[in-house]
Amino acid sequence: MTIDERALRPSATFPPETIHEIQRAALEGLYAIRGNGAKRYVPSFDDLLFHGASMSRYPLEGYRERCATDVRLGTRHAKKPLHLEIPITIAGMSFGALGANAKEALGRAATMMGTSTTTGDGGMTEEERRASKHLVYQLLPSRYGMNPDHLRAADAIEVVVGQGAKPGGGGMLLGQKISPRVAAMRTLPEGVDQRSACRHPDWTGPDDLAIKILELREITAWQKPIYVKIGGARPYYDTALAVKAGADVVVLDGMQGGTAATQDVFIEHVGLPTLACLRQAVEALQELDMHRKVQLIVSGGIRSGADVAKALAMGADAVSIGMAALIALNCNRPLHEEDYEALGTRPGYCHHCHTGRCPVGITTQDPELEARLDPETGARQVRNYLQTLTMEAQTLARANGKSHVHNLEPEDLVALTVEAAAMAGVPLAGTSWIPGR
Repeated sequence: MTIDERALRPSATFPPETIHEIQRAALEGLYAIRGNGAKRYVPSFDDLLFHGASMSRYPLEGYRERCATDVRLGTRHAKKPLHLEIPITIAGMSFGALGANAKEALGRAATMMGTSTTTGDGGMTEEERRASKHLVYQLLPSRYGMNPDHLRAADAIEVVVGQGAKPGGGGMLLGQKISPRVAAMRTLPEGVDQRSACRHPDWTGPDDLAIKILELREITAWQKPIYVKIGGARPYYDTALAVKAGADVVVLDGMQGGTAATQDVFIEHVGLPTLACLRQAVEALQELDMHRKVQLIVSGGIRSGADVAKALAMGADAVSIGMAALIALNCNRPLHEEDYEALGTRPGYCHHCHTGRCPVGITTQDPELEARLDPETGARQVRNYLQTLTMEAQTLARANGKSHVHNLEPEDLVALTVEAAAMAGVPLAGTSWIPGR
């Protein structure tokens, strides 16, 4: 029989991947869990361009004129705000989600570049504290590994209310990654799936959060900056409430942010794109007259120096990277390809962080796999990547006539699409029109 080629046209509603997922769900009766971030396209920093400078504004000469990159975080209340050499930090990724070698490599790289790294859920490891000059300690709803002595040993504290990959949902760490050491740090049984709470047991609103922040300040003698991390859910109101509660720094994580493990339906269908989140958070700070007084760190899909520069131009004080840092460590690099094949995937497409079978030794607690990642080599790679991001951001700032990356501003930007123009609050290229205004 001759096949009618017209009949082979895929359905827009039921493309092959949707058919496959329906049939998988029908056989297993469980939702899909994976790592990594959203795979769908959403408007992003790629949809923005810089004007650049020529006659009406002079560019800076890169070989002779300095472009500074330093940033102070926590200047509102902390006696010892963090003074970082670059506005690019390493996001919270737990020991448990990552192995000890990966945590050490990230700490070393951050120290080399004069920036900070973050513990993630599950407590502080000796390797990470030893390697990190500036270490931010995360306090999450789970309280796993929570230790007042570690709060004092950290350089800042980040109260996590939400995460971009799963706003409104708790974290997961599957049993195959609960090694004896992870279990001991989290006071959990070995080899049993761990599910984190989606909300803190100590408060139900900003007034309770203010009490918790005051408690943290007293524990740390008012020395440490207190961050509040929010997911890309309702960024205008959440930013305002974090400021009301007394935060020194707001960390805003858009839906392109990654995760070690959560439901696929969360990753793809909950939250707002980072581009849309950032403008709303900046507007909240401006309306409270707290912009630049309470610092704003944005994360979720930051990949290049262009992304960094555009985020700063829109009003962020710094950015944070997670998935990109892991890729710099060799995530999805074509090494040990037979192990990718055993997971049913290929390098470049792997999102199997939740399995504990990471072919390149990053998201695993298996000693043999973890040994594939050398902390010294990994640190050098991440340092090189951070250095490249910084130089790219400086180059773009100079091209717009700016002597500090924080002098970039929305006026330097235009949007390529109506959607991006509306989200970012900058004109559509070639016009003075900002949709909605």
